[in-house]
Amino acid sequence: MKQSTGEKMFYGLNYAILACAGLLCFLPLLHLASLSLSGKDAVLSGFVYLWPVEWTKDSYNLLFEGTPVVQAFFNNVTITVVGTALSMLFTVLAAYPLSRKVFFGRKFLTLAIVFTMLFQGGLIPTYLVIKQLGLIDSYGALWLPALVSTFNMLIMRSFFENIPDELEEAARIDGCGEWRLLMRIVLPLSLPMIATIALFYGVQYWNAFFNVMIYLNSPEKFNLTVLIQQMIRSQSLVTDMNNLGPEEIVHVTPEGMKAAGVIVMTLPMLIVYPFIQKYFVKGVMIGAIKG
Repeated sequence: MKQSTGEKMFYGLNYAILACAGLLCFLPLLHLASLSLSGKDAVLSGFVYLWPVEWTKDSYNLLFEGTPVVQAFFNNVTITVVGTALSMLFTVLAAYPLSRKVFFGRKFLTLAIVFTMLFQGGLIPTYLVIKQLGLIDSYGALWLPALVSTFNMLIMRSFFENIPDELEEAARIDGCGEWRLLMRIVLPLSLPMIATIALFYGVQYWNAFFNVMIYLNSPEKFNLTVLIQQMIRSQSLVTDMNNLGPEEIVHVTPEGMKAAGVIVMTLPMLIVYPFIQKYFVKGVMIGAIKG
């Protein structure tokens, strides 16, 4: 359909606003990337903006050699992959029964779950429960409290409820049980929602900070978020690298090292997101029902 002048102006204004919002998010990251790839003199002079000056990788080389960033990265991957898998498993197992109209007591259970969004036990009771379970200084302390997000579960439940009943009836006529219905019909049709919720959980676990500081005591178990935060707060970051010689640390600045750490922490999510984005496109169920 041909767009009217008002519609063209509306869409043009939307594109302009979204472009400005995107630049506001992208430019600070580009500035940090430029700092991390610039030479020491350029960083100290303050003339590094959106493009590296005196291009060098010294900040990254010393970051990987002088800090436990590699160990922290693998800790991040472990926390994120296992945590996201467990959260998705239990979210689906909670959302699917609550979406079935024949499930007895689903309204009461839904209200009980929603109640936890409004009233929670608090930090100290949660810490005492984790301590009694013997999960202090283990990744289980990060996974258990965040196992199921009520908000994400309610979104998935609503999506399951919108799947046409005709699909379920046709599957049951063919002898399909609950587990097979879930695995063969419901989940394949829910790939966009599953990808979205998995992304939410993945970002949550990847950026975990507060729970790591509370429940983990061993520095070798810290993730990138805590390590980078400690680097940013450090007043003597470069001089604390005892395993590096003066001739190596003389070419970098603390600002360049901190910027490199932020880029290392942010880059994996920027790489993963485009591969998940394709599942956000709606219309998966078009043509699922004929007639």
